[in-house]
Amino acid sequence: MRVLVTGAAGHIGGHVIDDLLAHGHRIVATDLVPLDDPRLDRVHTGDLSDPALVRDAMAGAEAVVHLGAIPHPNSPDDSALFAANCLTAHRVLDEAGRTGVRRVVAASSLAAVGLAWSPRPQSPRYVPVDEEHPTLVQDPYGLSKVVLEETARATHRRHGTDIVCMRFPFTGTGERLAAQLAAVRDDPGGHRMDLWGWLDTRDAARAVRYALTAELTGCHVLNVAADDTSSPVPTAQLLEEHHPGVPYFTELTGHTSLFDTSACARLLGFAPKHSRSAPDTADRTDEDTGEEADAVRET
Repeated sequence: MRVLVTGAAGHIGGHVIDDLLAHGHRIVATDLVPLDDPRLDRVHTGDLSDPALVRDAMAGAEAVVHLGAIPHPNSPDDSALFAANCLTAHRVLDEAGRTGVRRVVAASSLAAVGLAWSPRPQSPRYVPVDEEHPTLVQDPYGLSKVVLEETARATHRRHGTDIVCMRFPFTGTGERLAAQLAAVRDDPGGHRMDLWGWLDTRDAARAVRYALTAELTGCHVLNVAADDTSSPVPTAQLLEEHHPGVPYFTELTGHTSLFDTSACARLLGFAPKHSRSAPDTADRTDEDTGEEADAVRET
């Protein structure tokens, strides 16, 4: 399958490309920065707000992985961040729909719930947090992901495009992941707003591939996260100390995640391979392909 990957030079994008190529797919890539990778069919360098660039990149694509966005709220201009992420999401999804692309996988974020980057302390209404949890978003980044998900629904209604929006937490591997796990270990309270969610980037790439090839129709928003938290403190203790009084609807044994990923497992057949207790944080040989994994790519 020929797949257009936007944001291909980013941290998740690079791992998605490696994974898709290892499984026989052909890749057309776009990014703001040049990519010199002979494995790619085509590379389009430029801004996704440019309709001509998106149109040219989309030519011949059978599926799209939309990762191209400002990946965090650290911007001096909140409105510019919000506008950029919303415009590029609509540009890519609408062009995919108008040209007859049948499957789009788009990177949303667990920030769409509204906790991770909230300027004011908040707690979830309940745990584990599922896709039906009320939106509590205040920050422009999380709000742009809410708009992405609504854009996906509108695109499906208008064009019939099958779309999977994947709500990712922090993703990392290698030194990036090791640093995050160490930071959480040293200060678990400092990560209370993201509910200690995380995902190995190699699992994120696998989840994208599963979403591209799953036999499903419609528009779906799915939580994608590791099965455990990023903290060595038991989950029940984390909740009691940092989010007291939050109701929970399942037994919080061990280090179980505070995000409900059962819909992802049910619809895609996906389960993460990596856990905090066995993170395999060193760069290593890919489990699915036997090929050497690339070094960590910064977002």
